[in-house]
Amino acid sequence: MSQIKLVEPSMKYRESYLDMIAEWHEANENVVPFVLKMETDNFEKMVQELKGFSQGMGIPETFVPHTTYWLMNEHENIIGVINIRHYLNERLIHIGGHIGYGVRPSERKKGYATMMLRLALEKAKDMDMKEVLITCDKENIGSAKTIISNGGQLESEVETEDGRIAQRFWIRFD
Repeated sequence: MSQIKLVEPSMKYRESYLDMIAEWHEANENVVPFVLKMETDNFEKMVQELKGFSQGMGIPETFVPHTTYWLMNEHENIIGVINIRHYLNERLIHIGGHIGYGVRPSERKKGYATMMLRLALEKAKDMDMKEVLITCDKENIGSAKTIISNGGQLESEVETEDGRIAQRFWIRFD
């Protein structure tokens, strides 16, 4: 995992991104974070939309500005995606938080989520955030471990609109 890094969305990585999305769909899993559900038929448009979202342009009414990064290995394969919301609205303070992330199915349980979150927390600090809220389903033990290993402190558990239990973790920067 020596040359793992976060990169901004780019046309350069189109094939790797589409391969990752295909793998997720083949696994018949819920694709997270939400930005992975964006239409990819016009890949250039999707990349431009992601860049616009980070500047607050073109975001849906209930959303906030957010920046997306792709976790890439030394072979320029995209391993995962992480999304940093610049601030929270009422919905996100309850469930969703500042950061959402996902690792492609074939690369899970290898430490990538922990590394990706650590790198994203550095980006959040660079954005002058003093603390971040990260939520995950209570059943998602791997995600909870990832958050805790990056300094997350469990604050509470809440019921989601669809009846699941979500855990709310805060990470505060010194």
